[in-house]
Amino acid sequence: MADTGARRLQMYVESRKVVTSFYRPAAPRADGAGMGGAAMTGADDRMEPGESAFFLSDDQAHALALAEEIAAKRGYSIEVKDVAKAGRLERIVTEQLRGVQTFPVLIGPRGGRLEGVEAFTEDRLCELMPAEMPVLRAFTYLKIRGGDVDAFRETVLAFPQVRELHLLTGDWDAFLVLEFEGTGGPTKRTILDFVTTKIRGLPEVVDTSTLVPEYSVTKFAF
Repeated sequence: MADTGARRLQMYVESRKVVTSFYRPAAPRADGAGMGGAAMTGADDRMEPGESAFFLSDDQAHALALAEEIAAKRGYSIEVKDVAKAGRLERIVTEQLRGVQTFPVLIGPRGGRLEGVEAFTEDRLCELMPAEMPVLRAFTYLKIRGGDVDAFRETVLAFPQVRELHLLTGDWDAFLVLEFEGTGGPTKRTILDFVTTKIRGLPEVVDTSTLVPEYSVTKFAF
């Protein structure tokens, strides 16, 4: 069974405490009694002037929404804690929050941290939550004979499976990054069939050697 703790993050936000200066009428009850208005929880259906309430700023709410969206896509969960509602002693002894100056703070399973709303970008969040790649990549070394390099480059890059082409010095002349999609995922044979029929079929290509990973994760957005 997978360790769920290895895919759980903790996020600390700091809401704003405000004191109400208005009277909110009682919420309607199932029997029709009471005035109209939003339903309240607790024994009393009214919020009296002078009571306190907590509100999360829009920038922190946006950071939280983005983090939760990416976590859901990548199979992670986020536990949210509001430090404004925590006791003073709890905040002091919380080792994870020592030195924190700005909220929100997101702490990854391995201790990585994002602090402040500016840090909550898609790239940074994906880096904190690496996930299995939805596509399969393979890597092919090529030995090519001399000729028109520009024409060879255009021919190779015309294949949709070829994501990157790198020209090298040394034993191999070029390096390809291949990417394959498909229902159920492509097989190793599918990839090698493509290399032997499409890439090896090019007149400039003398030899190839392909690596197909058994397992891949990525920190990049997808």
